[in-house]
Amino acid sequence: MAITVTVMYPNTAGSKFDMDYYLSSHIDLVGELWGPKLLSARAVKGIGTPDPDTPAPYQVIAILEMESMDVLHSLIEEHGEAVMGDIPNFTDVTPIVQVSENLG
Repeated sequence: MAITVTVMYPNTAGSKFDMDYYLSSHIDLVGELWGPKLLSARAVKGIGTPDPDTPAPYQVIAILEMESMDVLHSLIEEHGEAVMGDIPNFTDVTPIVQVSENLG
């Protein structure tokens, strides 16, 4: 059963997020290191909520799909340090990561 890894970057007041670096460097890094094992990958930018006075809770959400937890664990073991070590280059927030089982 395929899984989805969701990496959510909180929209914390006063935080930094270098979108240019994220789009031009970090996504390329993940693609180079994890690409062959990814079934799909995309990033979405938070722009708001149904309440126009409430900002989006996340600046960016990355959605990565792969075949299994075993694949995820091997990717983390092999490339986790490089991918996670790059995060301070574009943001000062700690991402929230959730692994989900794809149901359909």
